[in-house]
Amino acid sequence: MRLLGSDIAPDGVRIVVDWSKFTPGTSIFIPCINTKLAIDHVSDACGIRKSELKYRVCVENGKYGLRVWRMK
Repeated sequence: MRLLGSDIAPDGVRIVVDWSKFTPGTSIFIPCINTKLAIDHVSDACGIRKSELKYRVCVENGKYGLRVWRMK
């Protein structure tokens, strides 16, 4: 699988996110099992340090994953 620099794939399934809409105060839900790798992928893909993100492992609409908020 070929990933672009802005794509993430914590479980091997490519997820495309429009990072220009991930502005301070917004959040996204990433459905995934490997939540530790997901936060690394999100940080790398959007070019934001982990310290500027808040995240929580959760279940939303019956899907396990990671909710990530951009703080700065």
